[in-house]
Amino acid sequence: MPTRNLGRLPEFSYHQLLRLLQFSAAGVFLGRAWQHWYWDAPYRALLWDERWMRRPVEILLKTDWGTYVGQTDAGIQVFIQFVGVFYLICGLAALSIERFPRIARPLLLTGGAALLLLAFLYTKEKFYLLPQFFEYALQFGSPFFLLVFYRQKGVVGPSYRFWMKVAIALTFTCHGLFALGWVPTPGYFVEMVMNITGLDQSQSLAFLKIAGILDIVLSVMLFLPWRWSVLSALAYAVFWGLATTAARVWSYSYVMGWDDLLLRWLHESIMRLPHFLVPLFLLLLLWKEWRREHKSSRYFD
Repeated sequence: MPTRNLGRLPEFSYHQLLRLLQFSAAGVFLGRAWQHWYWDAPYRALLWDERWMRRPVEILLKTDWGTYVGQTDAGIQVFIQFVGVFYLICGLAALSIERFPRIARPLLLTGGAALLLLAFLYTKEKFYLLPQFFEYALQFGSPFFLLVFYRQKGVVGPSYRFWMKVAIALTFTCHGLFALGWVPTPGYFVEMVMNITGLDQSQSLAFLKIAGILDIVLSVMLFLPWRWSVLSALAYAVFWGLATTAARVWSYSYVMGWDDLLLRWLHESIMRLPHFLVPLFLLLLLWKEWRREHKSSRYFD
């Protein structure tokens, strides 16, 4: 069977899978839009970095560094609000790509590049801690996965599936490294486990270490040559990705009112929709391809 034909799906299946990628990309953009409107984003990590920006400021703006820093905070805040509006538009573009493809495609490309920049700024803010960058792989990859799948009308080859596996593996491996403590474990990881499970701090750290090991195991299993390995890894990624996405809201529902909960944590869950929707997309895609290719196989009887 030709490689390109492996990705060709019945019309209804193509649209169902496309919806998963649309919701995935839209979730990232809409969650980031809310973050930019109500909270903050790390653009000052770049714009106030004297080593990077002093010469451009002095040459282009004809002003000294101290004056620039003292007068730009309000302007940066307005810029952050503007970026939030742009992310909202990108989220709407993801949801309407079939109706307005000529408008949606450049918006999604630009929005994906903006998410890449945002991931870099978070990494810069954390002293270039590489796992900080790659844990966003599914988030900044979602618009590009959507664009390619839509452009090819469901006809996706091995390279598409490979890079989707890479994005899943990077996201889960980096989360695993944080959970294991190989890079500093965020305090809210422990706090969420304690709030949901009722475990104490030491037990929660042990729970996180187990979860971190499983994250790395599933990342390895994605690239093993056995179909059961890939399908099992994706099924676990869907389960654990959904659990960790919902945990942002679930874990704090016991300790704060719903108004504060939704304002502070709902967007944190929404922007993580790719953590289970992209693995679900790939799981369904591979299952249909393998089932069609091996109708008589004992695995699919």
